[in-house]
Amino acid sequence: MTIALATTLHTDFADAVERTRKALSEQGFGVLTEIDVTATLRQKLGAEMEQYLILGACNPPLAHAALEVDRQIGLLLPCNVVVREDRSSADVIVEAMNPELMVQVAGEPALRAVADQATAKLRAAIESLG
Repeated sequence: MTIALATTLHTDFADAVERTRKALSEQGFGVLTEIDVTATLRQKLGAEMEQYLILGACNPPLAHAALEVDRQIGLLLPCNVVVREDRSSADVIVEAMNPELMVQVAGEPALRAVADQATAKLRAAIESLG
């Protein structure tokens, strides 16, 4: 199993972010938070790196279903979607955590149905970008 559902886009960073937000929205995910890792590392450490943005995406019905199974599952919800420049090319990579990891780490079979739904929705969002 891979850690991420991912695709590579041959576009500029701003376009990739906009398209990712739209694709997530079309699958019922809202973006609740945004972390500009590049700006944060520059400000806090004086470090420079390629553009790297973490979108905190949430699908409320799926999050609720998972939390009803296990309240601690919030630690493992597949909420982060990363949009980042590829260091070796002009491409942009979009990645979301593979929800199957949630089931494996938690060891809770009742999470399987939620993970399957989340996987289908995140995969559809990621694939629609390509």
